[in-house]
Amino acid sequence: MGVLDTWARGQHTAPVTGTAVTHPTYRKGEGPGVIVIHEMPGLTTGVVGFAEEVVAAGFTVVLPHLFGPREQPFSTGDVLRALPSVCVNREFTKIRRGVTSPVADWLRSLARELHADLGGPGVGALGMCFTGGYALAMMVDESTIAPVLCQPNVPFPIGRRRAGDVNLSPEDLAVVRRRAQGGCLALGLRFRNDSATGTRFESLTRELGEASIRVEFEGKGHSTVTEDRQQEGVDAVLDFFDRQLRPTHPQ
Repeated sequence: MGVLDTWARGQHTAPVTGTAVTHPTYRKGEGPGVIVIHEMPGLTTGVVGFAEEVVAAGFTVVLPHLFGPREQPFSTGDVLRALPSVCVNREFTKIRRGVTSPVADWLRSLARELHADLGGPGVGALGMCFTGGYALAMMVDESTIAPVLCQPNVPFPIGRRRAGDVNLSPEDLAVVRRRAQGGCLALGLRFRNDSATGTRFESLTRELGEASIRVEFEGKGHSTVTEDRQQEGVDAVLDFFDRQLRPTHPQ
C-alpha cells in the first residue's frame, strides 16, 4: 500500500510565465486549508508523513507534486537525479537574485482555489528546502495568511548576496512587507548551523520586523520537519496554523 493511497488525487492547472502548467495534487482531511510543498528530491514518504500530522491536527492538506519521485524514502541518489531536471525547468529559480520563482504563480492559484472551496479567513502554506521560500512568495496573494518557511535554501547561497536573498522580486517583496505591516505573520524554521539557509533569516527579520517569527535549533541538521525532524518545530508549525487559520483566531 502506498503512502498516498488514502489521499484524493487531483490536478491543478494555472499559467506560469504565460504557459498553462498542470501538476498532480493530493488532498486529505477536514478543516482549514494548508498547502504543503515538498522538498528536494520529491514527494517523499517523509513529506507525506509530516502532512499526515497536519491532517491529524484538523486541517485539509493539499500536496502538490512539482518534481521528482513520489512515495519513496529520501535518498541522496534521488536528489542527484532530480536536480538536473529541476535546474533546466523554467518554473524554478536556482541562483538568480532578486527574483520570484515563476512557479509561485501556480501555487498562488492553487491557494486561491483551496480558499474558495473551504472558505474561512485564508489558507496556510509550508515550503521546505528548495521550496522553502515559496510560502513567502504565496503571501503576495491575500488568500495565504499563514506562510511557513522551513530551511529555505534558494537562491543557492553562493556568495554573500545570494546567501541573504529571500527569493522575491522587489515588487513582490514590497507587497509582502505591506502584508506584514498589516499583521500577517511568517514563521521560519532552521538549524542554526545549516549553511544552506545562508543569512536569509536575518534578511527576513530586517524586511518583516516582528512579523518574522523564528524557530531555530542547535546543530547542522537541515530538514526540520522531515528527515531531521524536530518535535518542537512540528509543534510550532501546528500551533501557528491553528492560531492563524481558525475562525476563533482572526488574522
